[in-house]
Amino acid sequence: MTKNSENKNRQAFSRRQMLAGMVGAPLLGSVAIHGSPAKAALKTSARIVVLGSGLGGLAISNRLARELDGAKITIVDRKEIHNYQPGYTLVGTGIWPVGKVADRNSEFQPSGVDWVQEMAVEVDPDAQVVTTDAATKVPYDFLVVATGLHLDFDQIEGMDTKMIGSHGLGCVYPSPQAAEATWNAMDQFRQQGGEALMTLPATPLKCAGAPLKVTFMLDDRLRQAGTRDKSKVVFHSAIGNIFSVPKVAENVVARWEKKDIPVVYHSKLVAIDIGARRATFANQDGQRTELGYDFIHAVPPMRAPDVIKNSPLSIKEGPMAAGGWLEVDKHTLQHKRYPNVFGIGDINGTPRGKTAATVKKSAPIVVANLLDAIAGKPLSAPAFDGYTSCPLLIKEGSALLVEFDYEGRLVPSLPGIEPLQDSYMAWLMKYRLLKPAYIAVAKGRV
Repeated sequence: MTKNSENKNRQAFSRRQMLAGMVGAPLLGSVAIHGSPAKAALKTSARIVVLGSGLGGLAISNRLARELDGAKITIVDRKEIHNYQPGYTLVGTGIWPVGKVADRNSEFQPSGVDWVQEMAVEVDPDAQVVTTDAATKVPYDFLVVATGLHLDFDQIEGMDTKMIGSHGLGCVYPSPQAAEATWNAMDQFRQQGGEALMTLPATPLKCAGAPLKVTFMLDDRLRQAGTRDKSKVVFHSAIGNIFSVPKVAENVVARWEKKDIPVVYHSKLVAIDIGARRATFANQDGQRTELGYDFIHAVPPMRAPDVIKNSPLSIKEGPMAAGGWLEVDKHTLQHKRYPNVFGIGDINGTPRGKTAATVKKSAPIVVANLLDAIAGKPLSAPAFDGYTSCPLLIKEGSALLVEFDYEGRLVPSLPGIEPLQDSYMAWLMKYRLLKPAYIAVAKGRV
């Protein structure tokens, strides 16, 4: 998109519409519960440990630091660089430079909070102790689990993340560097065109729209390069759909049909020969098919990190037990068996909700319920409805803004933006507005 065309499109929106976008859109809306500036901080000597310093961990820590007087709050996480993961698809499709998605984690840490720069390797919820990889014991009275999830590339035989960017291999998920390397591979591919394989695993995953965004943007990049007619793009889904919200899935598939992007269902990526550019897929019966490619977006299965998966805190029965997700009540986000434990973000074993927008809406709810627990009161926060959103890139300069809840109902928050109609405004939100909003969430301001 040229600067002139961008400016022309931006002028189509009034200042009032822009303000509406900055207040009501995903990540930016507010939940009016505990946290009023006029409210006195709760006095307590409670020891609170937050596992993880991603968006969820930082949002909780900053809110708690403001809401509590006398508490000992400790963040456990070695990570020094904070990555803006919602920007990975922008980097991976050539829209953003990689430098826009990395910041110093210390910039978001609240003052007065201890930071144990080690990785948690064990949680004993009965003894109420976290053990780190440096053998440090961190006791707690209350625990907030914000570890994120684990990209389980080991389930794809032959996969090597260090090879992303070479031999037509792409995956935007692992890191900013992997996203940048994915764009390099995509850029090389679009010069000549060829066979492209896009994949979706069978497990819950963070930013479930990312595989769809990369597919749309690959198609757009091929058309820009004039090589779409020389190319074949096929989407392989390991399950019976491409997105968990039926209306959204139907809309996307209809768009793909017009773009000649067929979908192969129940086709799971199980192995890859990177040097030979060969991928193996298995169907429901275990039958395998080997396909060649010139470009592949290899999305890994996802699960809970070992520190939670192998702990008493993980789900022990049912369909989500295999992933080891944190067993929380989906409305309060309090652990079902350990009431002094709460979860936020990707780690939660809830029906939906592994996006930054989910963290934005659920963080004040978790904090409100945690404050009640510290005070020995019944939990009083509004029930979390599973709010999730996805600015779904369609092409450069256009996106869908899909927002939905646990029930898969569309819950649009912005007047004038239809959830199944692509628009420049939805693109602008993803491209320009969401990172400032994300930072505000991380600092506990919204």
